Amino acid sequence: MATISAPEARLLAVQPYDPTQIKAVEKAIMESDLGLMPSNDGKLIRLPIPSLTEERRKELVKLVKRYAEDGRVAIRNVRRDVMRHLEELVRNGDVGDDEERRAEAQVQKLTDDHVKRIDELLKHKEAEIMEV
Repeated sequence: MATISAPEARLLAVQPYDPTQIKAVEKAIMESDLGLMPSNDGKLIRLPIPSLTEERRKELVKLVKRYAEDGRVAIRNVRRDVMRHLEELVRNGDVGDDEERRAEAQVQKLTDDHVKRIDELLKHKEAEIMEV
């Protein structure tokens, strides 16, 4: 765990409980693709937080869109796995065709509902990020 404090509005300080892990924490921050460049003094990691310029806001929106697309893909992958499982149940004779169609319709409805929820959250977050 780490102690996180923000002594200034534009500087975030992270102090790991285990000082031997400072390099790992710093590496994870750099690989996070958040555009933050950490610096450390051996005990404390300092993260200068860039001011939100128009360009930076657009970068953050792109990042949020990528996360939303990853969520949509994950939902579709679950749907695909469930559909395969249903087909297998029909092949084995455990489920009838009518039950399969009802289950597929229900899975599709759940998929659509969750994708719609991601889209709504994305729209809200985009507006929030672009708000000055």
